[in-house]
Amino acid sequence: MVTFTLMPLSGQAAMCGEMQEAWSRRWRGWLIGGAAAGIVAALIALALVLQQSPPSTKPASTYRAPVIAAPLSLDSERALKPKDTFSECSSCPEMVVLPSGSFTMGSPSSEEGRRNDEGPQHRVAFDGLFAVGKFPLTFDEWDACAGDGGCGDYLAGDEGWGRGRRPAINVSWDDAKSYVTWLSRKTGKRYRLLSEAEYEYATRAGTETRYPWGDDIGRGHANCNGCDSQSQGKTSPAGSFAPNQFDLYDVVGNVWEWVEDCVHPNYDNAPMDGSAWTVGNCAARVIHGGSWYSAPEFVRSANRNWVPSDDRGDNLGFRVARTLAP
Repeated sequence: MVTFTLMPLSGQAAMCGEMQEAWSRRWRGWLIGGAAAGIVAALIALALVLQQSPPSTKPASTYRAPVIAAPLSLDSERALKPKDTFSECSSCPEMVVLPSGSFTMGSPSSEEGRRNDEGPQHRVAFDGLFAVGKFPLTFDEWDACAGDGGCGDYLAGDEGWGRGRRPAINVSWDDAKSYVTWLSRKTGKRYRLLSEAEYEYATRAGTETRYPWGDDIGRGHANCNGCDSQSQGKTSPAGSFAPNQFDLYDVVGNVWEWVEDCVHPNYDNAPMDGSAWTVGNCAARVIHGGSWYSAPEFVRSANRNWVPSDDRGDNLGFRVARTLAP
């Protein structure tokens, strides 16, 4: 069990802690006794064969091989619209196109659970479209990188919870950067981590409430310690809960997600164009979204935290972003 301490930008520290289906079948044999019974059974079988229609000359199915994902052409990229999806290789993350626009970043002083590092609120505007991973990066996608000689050949541990579609965990910010470097090289496109502003914009998806679904934590909206999701104590497979209004999954809960930004104690002088804040305490990096181990206050849309960039933990993951041609 890997543990680490999450160090908030201000206030109380948040600490990280920690299907297979079994199935069986039984075959039963029936003994047919007596020569007469055997003859009757043979005659019945022969009658059934004779009643069958002649073999059809039509193909058995209309199966078509799946389309192989490939890097987008410039024309295809420029034709993308908000909520369009694409994947640029068979093992690449599925991406969702987000609209341009603006939003108010941070939380109002009246918000329950608010911390001082979530202000001052400020307006952030995005001039163009960009794409964001539909899900947090999964073990399938991480293992494809490591198996291809990328990601430092590092096979991140899964704590025995399973790999596949579960979000990749035990990955540091440095590991996440090695993944986007590999993905950019593989596709010939500019993949990167989200900026902190992009992450909150993607999380809110046009909302101004405490959570992407409203002001109350409710039940079963996310995987967190207090979300009543019936998947507490470990990560859940990516996409186990309903998406937000941008069709993005697990933007809060499940795993904390690394973003590009260095650490600042508040939003004084923060960029207003959605770009990453890459000056300041860059030995540590910002994380967003909360995790399976987090209390509800840490999965609010505006919540932010940080840990040293080389930390790995069982509730730390990331998702990727993609700059799109204007």
